[in-house]
Amino acid sequence: MRGIGAALTGMFTVLLLRSTLLAGLAARGIVIDVLVLATVFWGLRGGAGWGASFGFVIGLCADLDAAHWLGRHALGLSLLGYLVGRLSGTLVRDSVSTQFLLLVLATAAHQAWSIAFELGGFLAWPEVLLRVVVGAIATGILGATVLAFTNRWKGPFAASGKAI
Repeated sequence: MRGIGAALTGMFTVLLLRSTLLAGLAARGIVIDVLVLATVFWGLRGGAGWGASFGFVIGLCADLDAAHWLGRHALGLSLLGYLVGRLSGTLVRDSVSTQFLLLVLATAAHQAWSIAFELGGFLAWPEVLLRVVVGAIATGILGATVLAFTNRWKGPFAASGKAI
């Protein structure tokens, strides 16, 4: 029951940050994909089941929050959460460089997925490439820092694969 409460609190915090503080940065061209950050965190923390479930629910909430296709974020984030959760058993989860690489790759995939739906046929490749690369690197740096801080504060990721 503690895991579900922590997941709901995390979802509320992420969605609040996304729609308030981080929206101002996104308007300036720096997209911090906090949805991917939270999904990667739960995928690493709890495994494939928690990662996919968390990604689906937070993606669905994000889809309801914005005026676009319902299920776009839910599908993408649930797949990312599942993949990160599956990889968490074979990777060194406590390594900052591994977390950074996972965040960069997951953010680039999610941004490319999102842009495919937003542009509606018009593709300005330099702008798309800039948004994906800058967003992936910014999310990777911020996310690896946050994950390193939470590892020191809460302790390393559980080796058993159970949620916190």
